[in-house]
Amino acid sequence: MARINSAEAEREAVLEVARLMAVSARTAPKGRGQDSIKTLILHGDDELERLAKIMEERPEDDPNSWFFKRNAEDVRKSMAVLLIGVTGEPKKIEQPLNCGACGHNCQAILKAKKIDTGDARGPMCLFQGIDLGIALGSAVKAASDYNVDNRMMYSISAAARKLKLMDADLVVGIPLSATGKNIYFTDR
Repeated sequence: MARINSAEAEREAVLEVARLMAVSARTAPKGRGQDSIKTLILHGDDELERLAKIMEERPEDDPNSWFFKRNAEDVRKSMAVLLIGVTGEPKKIEQPLNCGACGHNCQAILKAKKIDTGDARGPMCLFQGIDLGIALGSAVKAASDYNVDNRMMYSISAAARKLKLMDADLVVGIPLSATGKNIYFTDR
């Protein structure tokens, strides 16, 4: 008789849901019909610890360092992390919209010197950011459908970009967990 204990079943299920979330991000609607969404699933204690350590390297004088450290602890408790990112180039440059939402026109954004803050690289086309938001919403909806606890974390972005885990100008991480109590929303 084959047996799967609860810890193993939950770990495998969370990983499968992460895959389904990546599919949801991929198939989410995209501006101008062009897809530049990138996804990557991290799992295993070594991968998650590596990510958490980089998250904790935020300088102490950074007013946001406290939540990077808090979120690093959440990553350590997670079973997997789904990264979703986008590049920043304008869409359909051969037929530019030139909406100006990025502060440039499409040709200027292509010529502009990219500024990399570590957390993100820009300027970036607003439609890419919108696509990222829609993909994130689709992905967390999939997690919700399967009752997998999750939380979108900007704080994962800087670590993922520093580790060069994906070629993206903006990344958001979604840690995943299946426990008796949601670890991402506590009384702290």
